[in-house]
Parts: sequence; structure tokens; C-alpha cells
Amino acid sequence: MSDLSETDRVRVLAKSALFDPPAVVLADGRRDLVGMDRTELGAEMAAIGEPAFRVKQLWHWIYHQGVTDFARMSSIARPLQVRLAEKFVIGRPSVATEQTSVDSTRKFLFRFRDGQEAETVYIPDPVEDRGAVCISSQVGCTLSCRFCHTGTQTLVRNLGAPEIVGQFMAARDSYGEWPSPKGETPRLLSTIVLMGMGEPLYNYVNVAKAMKIVMDGEGIGLSRRRITLSTSGVVPMMDRAGAELGVNLAVSLHAVTDELRDEIVPLNRKYPIAELMAACRRYPGSSNARRITFEYIMLKGVNDSEAEARELVRLIAGMPAKVNLIPFNPWPGSKYEPSGKAALERFAGIVMAAGFAAPIRTPRGSDILAACGQLRTESRRERAGA
Repeated sequence: MSDLSETDRVRVLAKSALFDPPAVVLADGRRDLVGMDRTELGAEMAAIGEPAFRVKQLWHWIYHQGVTDFARMSSIARPLQVRLAEKFVIGRPSVATEQTSVDSTRKFLFRFRDGQEAETVYIPDPVEDRGAVCISSQVGCTLSCRFCHTGTQTLVRNLGAPEIVGQFMAARDSYGEWPSPKGETPRLLSTIVLMGMGEPLYNYVNVAKAMKIVMDGEGIGLSRRRITLSTSGVVPMMDRAGAELGVNLAVSLHAVTDELRDEIVPLNRKYPIAELMAACRRYPGSSNARRITFEYIMLKGVNDSEAEARELVRLIAGMPAKVNLIPFNPWPGSKYEPSGKAALERFAGIVMAAGFAAPIRTPRGSDILAACGQLRTESRRERAGA
């Protein structure tokens, strides 16, 4: 795909049969209702002769209550429960493995119907009784960022909307977090960050559909302010995501010169820093209340000098922004080392002195390879004709 224009590249990744998610039809002919939007769900109900109000009933049970068994839908008569079970399922990815870190971070290896796998991480807030779910958008990744373990796994395929929203729903299952009939169950999984495996903007159609389902007020009901989409800088799609979703934006910057960013974030060769910064300034809704987050992984002797901190300040000047400084999390075979404490603090001090928040992120889940940049699975794409 290296000879394609970026527009064609996005189209290929979104539509090519090589990267398409699997069909939602099971071997027995039943269809999965998870991942359908209201229009699609209405069409399915109309096809079996049911009135439009069934959509609202099913939506409530599937996305608000988290029910996976039609027999538990008490507002639906028993004969219809049986008919629905004959024609549909309410699916989840299966949990291949589940690990909990010493710091209570939990990592799920989810297996999808075609056997492919992706990792999802729940990161509890150490202060408040809630946390963020780090969701994957692809199996593997096409970007090959040099410091990222996921980048060593070639792209297998895009995840479909059922698989994307299903990760969040399965994580809620694990924590027993669906509301009780009286509504007193606390919301532990209060935030979604699209920072797992893959580049979300190379699978925009499926990501957008899944997030619109998540944001629907009659279902899961997460506000767009509680969803953050992280991108390495697919500039043409940043404008579209801002206009159609308006979720929080995080940009994986990691370098302040094109020369270095070309090396460690190869996408920069398509969209250099000046184009990326211009797209950030255009992003709708950004304000002091909704700052753009710049992710900056700190690599010892590579990008952590005081001069680079000052250049970072210059790049984001006048923009409502914060900078997350991320100590490098080693993984098997990585060639980088994390910056030392003194370098981290000097860098943060320069950024903060310029008026920007620059927290140094505490690594979470590194003992189970669940920290930033450590996600990877053994899934592989089959060769054509194999």
C-alpha cells in the first residue's frame, strides 16, 4: 500500500476485503444485534413483523441493562422472547485471558468469532472509584511506530462496530457494572480511550458507529466528554472526526522535529508536524475546558532534551492543550530506554512554566504488559491462497 495516496490508503483499510471485519451472521443464520444502530435494528424488527417501539425496548435491555439473554427481557412477552432467540444473538467477544496487575489494572485478551484477538485494558483511577477502558480499533497496526510493541504486529484486520463496542460491554460484564433495576450500581468504567491496538482513524467508519452507540443517552450513555480518540495524525480524518463525533482528541506527537518524527512515527512522512498542528488548531470544540492532549513518550537521549521541551512549547503556543509525558515502557526486543527522573522533571518544568499542564504519567500495568505501547497479540493475517 506504500504507493497509494493517503485518501486511497484510508479507503483500502476501511473497505478492502483483506481488512474487513467478519460478518455478524453466525453459522446457524442468527444475526448479532450488538453493533447495529437504531435504523438497522428497526429494519430487523420490521422484517419479523414487529412494531417500531421494539427498538427502544431492545436498545434499553442490550445497552442500558447489559442483558445477553432474551429470556431476561421482562417487558417483552415470552413468545416474542423465543422468536428473537431463534433469529438473533446479543454477543460479546470471548475472554481468552484476563490478567490483573499489582496496581489493579486489568488486561483482557478478547477473542472474536473468527479467532482473531485484540487486547483491552481497564485502568482504575487511584483516587476515585472509577476508571478508563482502553479500547482497540484494529487487530495489529499499520503504523509501525518504533517505540510501540503493537507496531511490531502487522495489521490483520479492522475491528467491526460490534467488536469495538463489545470490548466495553464485556469489560462491564467482568466488573458486574450494569445497573440494577433500582439503578444504584456505581459506574466504575466511566471513560473510554481509543488508545489500544491500531489507529482509530484508519478504521473510522466502524469506530464512529461504535462510539455513537456508546454515546446514545438511552443506552450506555457516555458523554462525548468522556471519550478520547487518540491518533498518530491521520490529518484528513481528524477534521471528519471532529465534525461528526466531537469527542476529545489526543495526538501521539512524541517528537518536535520532522527529522526525528519521520523516524519514530513514520506516518509523519505523509503528514508532517506543521500539517498536524494545523489540523489540531482546526479541531472543533477545543477550549480550555476541552484541551487537546499531546502524548509524548520520553525516550532517553532521543527526544527528552531541554531544547526539545522549548520547541514543544513553541509548537502548541496559543492552543488549548495539555501534554502527557509518558515514561517509555520497555517490551521484549525494544531498543529504547526510558528517560531518567531528572530529565523527565526538567522537561515537565519547561512545559509547565509556559502555562501548560504537563503531568508525568505513572506507568500502569507494566508487569502484565498492559502499559502504554505494550499491547500486542499473536494474531496473524493469512496469506492469500494459503
